Amino acid sequence: SLRATGKSPDGVDVLVVTDSEGILGIGDQGVGGIQICIGKKSIYTAAAGVDPDRMIPVVLDVGTNNLKLLNDDLYLGIRAARVRGERYDAFIDQVVRAIQNVFPNAMVHWEDFGAGNAHRILRRYRDEICTFNDDVQGTAAVVGAAVLAGVRAKGERLRDQRVVIHGAGTAGVGVADLLVDLMVAEGLTREEARRRFWAVSSRGLVTDDPNVRFRDFQRAYARPAGESASWSRTDDTRIGLADIVANVRPTVLIGTSAQPGSFTEEIVRDMASHVDQPLILPLSNPTKLAEATPAHLLEWTDGRALIATGSPFPPVLYDGVTYTIAQANNAFVFPGLGLGVAVCRASRVTDRMIAAAAQAVASLVRIGRPGKSLLPQINDL
Repeated sequence: SLRATGKSPDGVDVLVVTDSEGILGIGDQGVGGIQICIGKKSIYTAAAGVDPDRMIPVVLDVGTNNLKLLNDDLYLGIRAARVRGERYDAFIDQVVRAIQNVFPNAMVHWEDFGAGNAHRILRRYRDEICTFNDDVQGTAAVVGAAVLAGVRAKGERLRDQRVVIHGAGTAGVGVADLLVDLMVAEGLTREEARRRFWAVSSRGLVTDDPNVRFRDFQRAYARPAGESASWSRTDDTRIGLADIVANVRPTVLIGTSAQPGSFTEEIVRDMASHVDQPLILPLSNPTKLAEATPAHLLEWTDGRALIATGSPFPPVLYDGVTYTIAQANNAFVFPGLGLGVAVCRASRVTDRMIAAAAQAVASLVRIGRPGKSLLPQINDL
């Protein structure tokens, strides 16, 4: 199939590859996920000038668990449940080897894989081929940029922040991993940096409690189970976000949970009572899944919150000040990364490249007045 494109071994810079399981906000779309790859390809061109003829969108048809698609007479993909386990891994390996053979200089951009596969595939191949996962690393870089800009606006250091990640999935843990790298660059050890994080999954606070199952990629952020024994709690069955905010007093609250409204007025007011300028990032999108709206966050913090969102929001007028809301859009990062890889023929995409991207985007922001955005404007791409 790759050779059928008619492109030479040196004629492709980027392959955007998805298996369509975890498409943001809409989930499993089977072979329809090719549309996402085509969209990403267009953004590479619009934002970084990458030649569209030197990119290939690829969808991997491993079945679908979307019953609506399986029952649709017009569905073009395989009518079977998703392949899992060893067969899936063998197929991914076959795809990677084929790309290596046919387009040895191309970067593989993984897009919208499910939480159970995204980190695992990235870890498996990142030291063997030039590869990048936009949901893990692209999201991390742009969120990292917003956090850096916010911390600098407060005149503080990243290493001194207390960070709660509400939604310890593919994107949330990717953000945490990058922020740890940036804290290490400020002088902390990796273990010291990880102790600045509290991660929340669907099962509550991620801990090292052997009786609670957490995903392998979450375990680096597991808190000691005994740490919360003395906490005042509202729920005896799990340690939820409200309990964590009340006891940890975070300075940074990041939402990647897809749980609309989960940053409640009570939680936000509690956070703001202990932090002069709370940095709050409700990143879940589309808009209907946002953990909170900027208007509410500004109201509940008396205009003190520093905000970045995953969806676009219009400016908010509060107490006579117009607040421009930063959108943490991956388009700030992945197009330039792909262009850089193509220009210098990078053989790998490293953690230091992702950190450099975050620092570069943050460097474009100067917050000299209340209400200024934490990120550049999307029309300045």
